[in-house]
Amino acid sequence: MASESRLYTFSGETKEHLRKFRLSTSRAKDPQAVIYLVDKSTHEIRQDDDKTVYSTLEEIGDDLPDHSPRFVLLSYPLTLSDGRASVPYVLLYYLPDTCNAEMRMIYAGAKELMRSTSEAGRVIDIECVEDLEDLPKILASD
Repeated sequence: MASESRLYTFSGETKEHLRKFRLSTSRAKDPQAVIYLVDKSTHEIRQDDDKTVYSTLEEIGDDLPDHSPRFVLLSYPLTLSDGRASVPYVLLYYLPDTCNAEMRMIYAGAKELMRSTSEAGRVIDIECVEDLEDLPKILASD
């Protein structure tokens, strides 16, 4: 991890936002998500859109680019088959088939640092916006 932490950076503001987002979503009643990108020139990991918090999987899908990877932090409240409430906090690693090799390498290198810094419980890889439709089933199966 030492090499990733030297190559990729988070601003103090981004780290604080990650912490606040994780804490504020732990008891949420509705899904909440934030999209992050890696700046190609500076390798800074930052929020994609000015403080937008998404509340549906459809909204997330609408804002994911067709040809560029993204990280999505998702807090998704659900009721498990035994009736217990659960709020999984996961990192979605969005890597469309159509993105170029350079961007694939940049995001692959930042993936573990993003997971550990955000304190996400697990990483779920998705290749297309349609994969978002299967998320409730994937999250409930654990």
